[in-house]
Amino acid sequence: MKTFVYIAVAIIATILLVASITGRATSTELIRVTTPVPGALVRSPLIVSGQARGNWYFEASFPIRLFDSEGKELAVSVVQAQGEWMTTEFVPFETKLIFISPPTGQVGTLVLQKDNPSGLSEYDNELRIPVRFEGDASDTRIIKLFYYNESKDLDASGNIMCSERGLESVERQVPFSITPVQDAIKLLLQGELTFTEQGRGIETEFPLSGLELVSASLSNGSLALTFADPQNRTSGGSCRVNILRAQVEATAKQFDGVQEVHLAPAELFQP
Repeated sequence: MKTFVYIAVAIIATILLVASITGRATSTELIRVTTPVPGALVRSPLIVSGQARGNWYFEASFPIRLFDSEGKELAVSVVQAQGEWMTTEFVPFETKLIFISPPTGQVGTLVLQKDNPSGLSEYDNELRIPVRFEGDASDTRIIKLFYYNESKDLDASGNIMCSERGLESVERQVPFSITPVQDAIKLLLQGELTFTEQGRGIETEFPLSGLELVSASLSNGSLALTFADPQNRTSGGSCRVNILRAQVEATAKQFDGVQEVHLAPAELFQP
């Protein structure tokens, strides 16, 4: 009888230790996630890191998705191996998920999928990690970052017009602060687009090495933004600088009271 009890306890302990994963192999055999741990409080941006065996990847990548409690997809990213993936050994990975967070306390699921180019169900595999969302909506705001979509900026002949018509906004959830304009511009300059947004054709040259916002001042509807650009990365052809400048100006003008935007020093964003 005692032997049976010991065996039962051992089996239960093993089940509790093994992450929820479908397929033939266990998570510890194929993929190990360092962050987040099961049940962790998460918010955007969420860093997902760990190690997966080379046969979890295909062409050095595999998809990660984040779902809310109702199964709605909040974010998706394609992870790139941080090492040689043509191996059966563990290869490190890390990616960032950007999403609009549900209210604090709601649960979600992070799904790491084995890349399966064959499409055959017998080769499917995934690791599911339960998470909880952090960040009360009353403590955050939704802002827009304006990037560029070339497909929306073509004339009748299919030529790029390099105009504001190509601007397309993406939404980001940020903490409330007394400097929302500065927060938005700094976030814009990071140039972080989700996999889904890139799939819609949205692109940007941001981030530009060395470029940073130094100060912002609003007076009578006129916003002065001062930047540091020690490597002159905001210079170039007229098409390029027009698109870069338009992204900054549109992002700033979303805020009440901002009627016009002046960029300094004057030589920035010039052909």
